[in-house]
Amino acid sequence: MQKATVFYLKGCPYCDKARRAAAELLEEDPRFAEIAQDWIEEREHPEIAEQYDYYYVPSVYAGETKLYECDPAEDYAQIKSQMRGAFGKILAGA
Repeated sequence: MQKATVFYLKGCPYCDKARRAAAELLEEDPRFAEIAQDWIEEREHPEIAEQYDYYYVPSVYAGETKLYECDPAEDYAQIKSQMRGAFGKILAGA
């Protein structure tokens, strides 16, 4: 199974919502616990972040495939829905 690589920034309110959503999703659907999650703070690891094509954080990848890039207009429900979709694609073998 592929892992979820999630790029984020400390102090980013959207990233905080994505972390909360990921934790809730694990409680709601135990299948999501099968997904290894690698949360990478882009300022701490620019050498990794530079290898990926995204503008906004959080951004979720499976391998080199971008599954989700947050839109600054999204609220918590939308972020959670998008995280659910990304995790679902990983489970399906995205």
